This record gives sequence, C-alpha cells and structure tokens, in this order.
Amino acid sequence: MSEQGSGWPFVGRGEPLAAVRGAVRSGAGMMIAGAAGVGKSRLAAEALAGMPGYVVVRALGTETASMIPFGAFAHVLTGPPEGGENLLHWAARHLRDRARRSELLVSVDDAHRLDPASAALVHYLVESGTARVVVTVRSGEPQPAPVAALWKDELLDRIELPPLTGNEVGQVLAGALGGEVAAETVRHLARVSEGNVLYLREVVQAGLGSGCLAERDGQWRWRGELSMTTRLRELVGERIGHLDEDEREVLELVAFGEPLGTELLASLTSSRAVERVEDRGLIVAVDDGRREQLRLGHPLYGEVVRGGCGTLRTRRRLRMLADALEASGLRRREDELRAAVWRLDSGSATAPERLVSAARLAWGRQDPRLAERLARAAIEAGAGVAAVALLGEVLMVLGDADSALATLRRAARDAVTEADRAQYAFSLGINLAWAGADAEACEVLDAAARTLTEPAWLQEAHVYRAVADCFAGRLTGAARSLARSRTFGPMTVRAEAHAASMEAWVAGYSGRAEAGLAIAERTLGGLESWRDEAPHALPSFLDALCAAQAFSGRLDAAARTAEQGMELPAAELSVSGFAAHRAMVSRLRGDVAGALRWCGDDLARMPAREPYLGRVLAEQAHALALLGRTAQAREVLAEASAAASRWAFTRQHAMQAAVWVAAADGDLDGAVRLCLEAAEHAERHELYGSLMFALHDLARLGAPAADHLPSSADRLSSLADRVDGPLPGLLSRHARAVGDPASLRAVAGEFERSGMLLYAAEATAQEAAAYRDEGRGTLARGAQTRAWALAKRCPGVTTPALVELATPELTPRQREIVQLAAAGLTNRQIADRLTLSTRTAANHLQAAYDKLGVNDRTQVGRLLASL
Repeated sequence: MSEQGSGWPFVGRGEPLAAVRGAVRSGAGMMIAGAAGVGKSRLAAEALAGMPGYVVVRALGTETASMIPFGAFAHVLTGPPEGGENLLHWAARHLRDRARRSELLVSVDDAHRLDPASAALVHYLVESGTARVVVTVRSGEPQPAPVAALWKDELLDRIELPPLTGNEVGQVLAGALGGEVAAETVRHLARVSEGNVLYLREVVQAGLGSGCLAERDGQWRWRGELSMTTRLRELVGERIGHLDEDEREVLELVAFGEPLGTELLASLTSSRAVERVEDRGLIVAVDDGRREQLRLGHPLYGEVVRGGCGTLRTRRRLRMLADALEASGLRRREDELRAAVWRLDSGSATAPERLVSAARLAWGRQDPRLAERLARAAIEAGAGVAAVALLGEVLMVLGDADSALATLRRAARDAVTEADRAQYAFSLGINLAWAGADAEACEVLDAAARTLTEPAWLQEAHVYRAVADCFAGRLTGAARSLARSRTFGPMTVRAEAHAASMEAWVAGYSGRAEAGLAIAERTLGGLESWRDEAPHALPSFLDALCAAQAFSGRLDAAARTAEQGMELPAAELSVSGFAAHRAMVSRLRGDVAGALRWCGDDLARMPAREPYLGRVLAEQAHALALLGRTAQAREVLAEASAAASRWAFTRQHAMQAAVWVAAADGDLDGAVRLCLEAAEHAERHELYGSLMFALHDLARLGAPAADHLPSSADRLSSLADRVDGPLPGLLSRHARAVGDPASLRAVAGEFERSGMLLYAAEATAQEAAAYRDEGRGTLARGAQTRAWALAKRCPGVTTPALVELATPELTPRQREIVQLAAAGLTNRQIADRLTLSTRTAANHLQAAYDKLGVNDRTQVGRLLASL
C-alpha cells in the first residue's frame, strides 16, 4: 500500500494544496517535507492532477537507484550524450524535449534518496529555469547537498506537512469506510496513528480484517485491542530500522515504561545510546512539570517493540524499571502506582499495602479496570477489608454489583477496626443504593453514622448517605446529610471534594443552577489537589454542571461539558452516560439525528445493567420517536425503562421519552397522560429542572392537552422561584400563548434566539394554526412559511405541531386517526385505542384521505415522512 493511499479521500490539505499549485504557477515550484507516511506523495500527486497544460515527468528516489548515476531518471533518459556534451545539459535537454512546446513539470518523490547525479540534475533544472519542480523529502533525514540547497538558497519554497488533526482523521475515515464513524473510534484511531495517513490506513485494514472495526447500529466502531498485521509490523519495523544491543535496550525500556524520566533511563542503560535513539526520532523528550520525560516517537513503535519481546525478556525489563523507580524514592504518587503495576506484571512480589495504595491511585485516575486488577492482587497477597471495600466500589461501576455485594458480604466478619468497619459500610451501602436496594442501603449507612467515632469517617458516612438520597430522589434529605457532614470539624480532602460535588449535583438537578455552578467553579479550581483522593467527584461535578447548564438554558456550555465527560479516560465511571445530556442539547437545537449519534457513541462503550445506561437509552428512544421511527423507539424505550428504573433521576428520562413515543404512535391522549405522570414524578422527587420540561411538553402536544394548559402555565410560572435562568418564564409564556398568534410569534423568536430551534418551529406552526382558526389566511400563510423554514432546520423531526403544519385542513381527531393509520394500526385497533366504533374510525379516516388527496395508509405515511 503506497503512501498516497489511492482510494482514500484527500481531505484536510486545502491550504498546502493551494500553496503547492500557487508555487508551481508563479514560481519555480515547491519542496514538501514531512515524516514518513504523512501524505507528502499524495499531496504532490493531487497538486499535479489539477494543473493541466504541463508535461509532467515523475521520478522516485530509492536506495537501489541511488547507486546508479541518474538512476531516478533512468526511465526517461535515453541515448548517449553528444560528443563532449555536459551531462547535466544532456539530461536537461532530454527532459525538455519531452515537453516540446508545453511547460515542463518535474515531480520527484523521496528526493533525500537521490543519487548525486540526479540530485544535481534537479538543482540544475530549478536554477536554470528549465522546469518547474515539486520534490518531497523526509524531515530529519540527511539530504544530498544539491537537494538541501534548493530551499536553503531559496530556489524553492518549502512547506512542512503536519500529521492529520483529529477532525481530519474523522473526515478521512468517513470517506474511506463509506459511512459515519463513531467519535470514540475516531479519537482512538487518531491517537494510535497520530495522524499518519499510512499508519492510519494500515491500522484500519488490520481492524477490518480482525473484525475489531465493523459497522454496528449504523456507525463504524472499534472494539478490542489493536491487531498488528504483518505488513503494519514490517512498515513500523522499517521505520525503526536496525538497533544495536544498547539502542534496543533503550527502546524496550521506554516502550514498557513510558513516560520514563530521563535520569531514570540513563541510570539503567547507556546515556549515549539514549542520545542516538533520540536523534533518530524513535523517542522524544517532553516536559512534565519539573521532570523531563521520554516517550516513544510514535505509539505504534511500542506495539512492535513490545511484541518482539518474549515473556522472560518482558519480565526482566519490568523488574529493571520497578527496581530503579523504587530506588529513586517514589517521589511522586504516580511513581507508586507505576512501580506496583510493573511489579505485578513482572511477577515479582510486592507488599499488599502497596497494592491497595496503588489500586486507590488507579481508581482516582479514572481507571477502574486497573484498580480492580490491583485490588484483587492485594486481596490475594493478604490485604484486608480496605482492599475488599475498594474492590466493591470498583465492581459496582463496572456493572457487576452482584459480585460486589457477594464479595463484601463474605468479608463482613473481618471488619474489626473502626477504619475497616467504616470502609466496609460505605462500600456496601453505596453498592446497595446502586442496585436499587434503598431501604437496606440507608440502614447500613445510618448504622455507620451512629456507631463510628472518628470525625473523618463520620463526614464520609453522611456524604454516602446523601448519595443514596440522590439516587432515591430525596434531594432535600441529601442536602441535610451534606450539611450534617460538615458539622464534624474541618473536612478531609476526600470528604470535601465528594461533599462539594454532591452539593453541586443537588443544586443542579433541583434547578438552582447558579449555586451549583458556583460550587463547581470553586472546587474544580483545585482539582489537582483532590482528584486522586476522590474518584467519584470529578464525573459527579461534570454531571452536575451539565444539568445546571442545560436547565438554565446555557446550551453551548452544557454541550461542551457533556463532551468533556464523554472524553474521561473510561466509560465505566461512578457517573457516566454523559451522552444523555449531549443528546438533550442536540434535541433542543433541532438536531435529533445528532442526538442519536451521541447516544450511539456512549452506548457502544457503557457497561450493561447500569442505570446510567438507562438514561442514554431513554434519550435514544426519545430521538427515535421524534424521527418517526416508532417501532424501534418502542423497543429501545422498553430497554431504557428497565435499566433506568432504579433511580429517580434516570427514571425521569425514560418517563419523558415515553411521552414522545406515545405521540409518535398517534396516541396523543396517552401522551398527555404520560406527560402528567412525568411531571408528578419530577415534582415528587424535587427534580425541578425536569419538571419544567415535563410541564412544557403539554403545550407542545397541542389540542389533547388544552384542558391542562392553564394549570401547567401557572405551575411553570411558580417554578421561576425555584429554577434559575430565563427558561421557566419563557416556557410559561409559551403555555399561555397557545391560541394567541401574536404571543406565539414573540415566544418563537425567543426560542430561536436561545438556540432552541425545535421549540421555535413548533411555536411558529402553532401561530399559523391560530391565524387559520381566526380566518386570517394571509397571516396564516406567512407564519406557515416561517414555520417550514424553521422545520427544515430540524430535519426529519415529527411532532404534533409539525404534523398539523403538514395537514392544516384536518380536524384534530382526523389528524390523530391519520397518525395511527400511518403507524400501521387497523381501523379496529384505531377504534379500540380511541374508544370509537370501527365505522366511525373508518369514516374519519376516509374524510382525511379526501382532504389530503391520498388513497391509503402508505401514502399518508409518506406525507408525514416528508417532514
């Protein structure tokens, strides 16, 4: 496979492409420099392909041809020189003769490998003006003097071609695979390839061959470990080149230990060998605070180097690293973690207490799988209840609460000291709360709060009790527990971080956005001081921020925070499912297809059987319903309802999704009933931000909810005292404006300015309907035009207001029956659903057909799908 990668899309190179073409048209040409495989040859080929009027001569520098004078041009130079003709003149004349009356353009790939005669010829062509020249060279490689002189003497312009950015990798992958690529997969392949086009292509081919890269649920996704094909291994091995024994040792130590301190590496091997390996670009130095660290020059070097080491050699290298790091004094906390992992992987013994400490550090660094491995190793090495308690929390977020509870219950008799009893109770309590066993969780945590005596443990007992209250939807109770935790003297670092994160969470979900944002801003400013001690706190803060920002109308900020949460190192976190927030923002903006994509990205990596999975599934069902994919929406909603049922705030997502699944089915009366249930649930559990949207959904459902609109408008108005930001007032004004076209137009304008395009489209559609009801046809048509323009910015979305926009001549009952018919229900099923006779349902349906100019259910479905 060539570096040019024909068949792959050429993207992300617009500026360098224009620069090369401009340099050829107006100057002597261009030198394109860059790392091997970065796409230099492809850029040169694309530049030349778009330049008619030139006769192009192509040459390639190779090691074989470099042994022969004019070897790179041997395929175009024929016949001996005439008499005593200068060889350069002779070669240039041959090339010039090929062009005849056209412009001569010479393209030379890998000019750093040219033989001296070919290099001199290229220099002569440029200097004499005989030809325009485009050459590619590999950065960092020695070049023949005539080639180097081309840019040093400013005969040619030179550009350095960088690797592809993450966004450009995504564009290349989408074009190469012929479909949408999940964001996490783009990030993974961009990280593995570091934007090198050649490596990216080979990794993709390896993934396709092994099945790691496959199309799942409409998106290309990567699952599993990187597989190195023979060709990819050979390409990377060729780039690494020959290594003597000292150099190999250097590269292996960095491959197993990166990032590795310069001093530490020098203590293990030859400093001169380190310098030689660095000079070749195989390792690079990076600053890390007060340390200089060494990393591999490319991630794939590590795959090849580690793959070339047998089991015994691997263990020896890891023991060398662990010995050296421990001898240095383990000055940083991450040193302790790394040494413990090296000991574990090398099979050399380490103390159980060190393994427990390392497991806590791994958990604090958001790596639950490593934390699980270290905790299990600690237990096997003889560690006590502390290791079991930690393992219990880690198993919980990995989706295996059953194993966690079984492990903890077996260790109950070993909890003798107060520290043991505290850690055991906290882990058992949070696992029970996570599993939905609220009463038992509260009993365990309350008993701990009564019997513990140390202030530090008492602080945490009340923080954990607050978490259980939040899961159960008792936000006032959670706030009391958090306040109680602060009465036992100065907070420990761990307790303070966890308490603050839960205070922000309670504030965000109860609608007090400003308080939640202030707590988060204050505490996140000192993140580095507590992140290792409080593994739950960072994702909890981000979740709280998402809620506060979304409920207060800060959609852009909520989107950024949700994406930050999705980029945390592992999906299996104490708080996950950030795609639910991101999808909600996309839905409000009218980008419902985008909401589906965000859900798909998270669902592909989340553990099964966890409630956070339920809220993402609920948002997926909500989006599917709005897109009219009702059968799929019903299936996903059933799965979401089961997964989200344990906790009040995850259950709320499923309840609000159920409203729109019913509406998509044409069951508007059922949708209203479900909407009232969702509002009642939100109010009972103090989820006032969610209550705001549930009450407003009644205004969006139209005529079937008309009797409830005055009440919902009053309740929305009263929420202004509880929910920060402009949204309660705006949503209340919408509920009051239904039927008043002038007020609806004003509300629609506010929605549009807020970025809530779906709501703007619906309000404008309602404005058109209100003008029609008043018999003001001209104004109705104007509003209808504006509503269609807004609806087109919400592609594929179908809601009752937008259905009315497409079928203005139908009565509400006819519109309801048409939607049920389009969903596939028979006349008898429609009659049963709406408590009508079959004849009445059939008559309504036929009247609707006559008004719409259609003949059957299929044509009605097509009409509604046109939205």
